[in-house]
Parts: sequence; structure tokens; C-alpha cells
Amino acid sequence: MDLNQAVAVVTGSASGIGRALAARLVQEGAVVVASDRNAEAGAREAAAIGARFVPADVGQEAGVKALIDDVLAREGRVDLLCSNAGLAVGNGLEPDDALWDVSWRVNVLSHVWGARHVLPHMLARGSGTLLQTVSAAGLLTEVHSAPYAVTKHEALAFAEWLAITYGERGIGVAALCPEWVQTPLIAGAPHLQAGAITPEEVAEAAVNGLLSGQFLITTHPMTVRAFQARANSHDRWLGRVRALSRQTTEQLAGGHAFPDSLEG
Repeated sequence: MDLNQAVAVVTGSASGIGRALAARLVQEGAVVVASDRNAEAGAREAAAIGARFVPADVGQEAGVKALIDDVLAREGRVDLLCSNAGLAVGNGLEPDDALWDVSWRVNVLSHVWGARHVLPHMLARGSGTLLQTVSAAGLLTEVHSAPYAVTKHEALAFAEWLAITYGERGIGVAALCPEWVQTPLIAGAPHLQAGAITPEEVAEAAVNGLLSGQFLITTHPMTVRAFQARANSHDRWLGRVRALSRQTTEQLAGGHAFPDSLEG
């Protein structure tokens, strides 16, 4: 897609990948509308990069609809919707259903609601692109938080469905699947920060993927290799991940770094 003068909406823009992605799109010449639940930080960061800011809670359908309606009323169109907001909660099966519910709403339903409210406009124009920030956990897994692992798989499945259903109707779909990134999501996990890349590196990969029309956008070569290992021998891969999970627990207890990879 051509990003110059494209109207792009980025959720979760107050920090991390969302902030970097919004800034990178501005550099490409896009008209960027940044959005976040944190109105104060979101407005400050949007002003710093030259984007318009609209506060929204994408964990509620009304928040997503209001955001899309605002952009259509002010900018007149949406060329690119970056459903980027996400969260990671819990460290197991999570007996508190509220943690499952908020994960489902933000990591999955916000993508559904975004597509639901922007696609009629895009289809009427015969063009538009949906970028969904999924995570490499959608291709592989996350060994600590069950809600995160499950909802990221669901987010990838939804992105695939969108690409299959609307790909021949002028709608581009991309799934951004970064591995460890230096964002607030891993701020309390020093064992994950050692191999993490910057949000700016993720944003660069996302923009390059959008420009080339890729569906699957990854940031680490090991992601695809691990995904291939998973497909070639699922049992062997599960055994490898079990070993890595055990090793991670032991290394955390001993103050050591994160183990090598999920490649099998």
C-alpha cells in the first residue's frame, strides 16, 4: 500500500509499539490519528510526533466505534487501521475470570470491533488495510500467561479469516507477530529483556511489511523456524517448550537469563 497521505489509525499509541508505529507512519507521510485509553500520555506522545489524538477504550465496542466514527467525520476516510492495543495479564490458569475477560476484549474483540466498524467504509471505497498486532505467541505460545497465549492464537486466526474473506475485495490484512520487545509489557521481566528489540525496530518491520503487502510480519528469524518446527513435529516441539519452560523457571530462581529459543 502507499502510505503517503494515507489516513492511519493506531490504537495503543501512548507507548511501546503503538507509539513507534504512529511515529513511523508520520515519517512515511501518513495522516495519523493516534488513540489510547491513557488520554494524558496519549495526547502528549501524539503531539510530539505530529499526530492527532483521540482517547478510546478499545476494550469496549462503543469505544472502538466512537474512534472510527470520529476519524470518518474529521478525516473523511480510514485507509489503514492498526489494531495494536494489547495486554498481558496473569501467570497461569487465572481463577479470576475478569483477567480472561479483559484479555479476550482487548486482544481479540478489539480487532473484531475495529473490522466490524471500518470494513463497510473500506468495502464501499474498494480499498483499505487492517494491521493487527498479534505477537509471535500467536504462532507459537507463551509459557506463563494462559490468557495471553490463548487470545493471541485467536487474534491470528481472526486475521487469517479476514485475509481469506476480504482479500479479493480490495482489503489488505497483515498480522504483526514480534517476539520480545522493549515495552511496558515486559518491564517487570528482566529475563525477557535480554533478547528484546526496540519498538522502533518493530515499527520498521511493520511498515516494510505493509509496503510490500505481506500478511505475516515477523521481527526475529527464529520465529518462522520455530513455527516450522512446531508444524513438522508438534509432539517434539511441545517437549522442547516444556523443557524451556522448566529451564526458565530454574533460571529465574537462580537469577540467570532467559533460555535460547523455541526452535525444535
